[in-house]
Amino acid sequence: MSAVPITAVVPLFTEPDNTIRVSGTRVLLDTIVIAFQEGATAEEIAQQFPSVALADVYLIIAHYLKHTSEIDAYLARRQTEAAALQRKIEQRANPMGIRARLLARRGSGRRSG
Repeated sequence: MSAVPITAVVPLFTEPDNTIRVSGTRVLLDTIVIAFQEGATAEEIAQQFPSVALADVYLIIAHYLKHTSEIDAYLARRQTEAAALQRKIEQRANPMGIRARLLARRGSGRRSG
């Protein structure tokens, strides 16, 4: 009888900027975990991200369930970083009133005939 493997490698890797992705894809750990937290099944997640095998989705969800506090802390850091980046971008290009400016620009380009 041949031996059955009893361990599995979680298919995740960390980018130099500390972003965690699914190995061999551009899919973020964030997207898999958030979809799971929102009630998506492993099958639904695999359908949303065809580059991620169903078995890998299950491994990632199991990893999340075993390391919930660490991964939740990682996700919280990512959200904080995203909010800081958004504030920085908005300071450079204030989005307030952009719709009105674009509509005014579009209106001034029309000629009456």
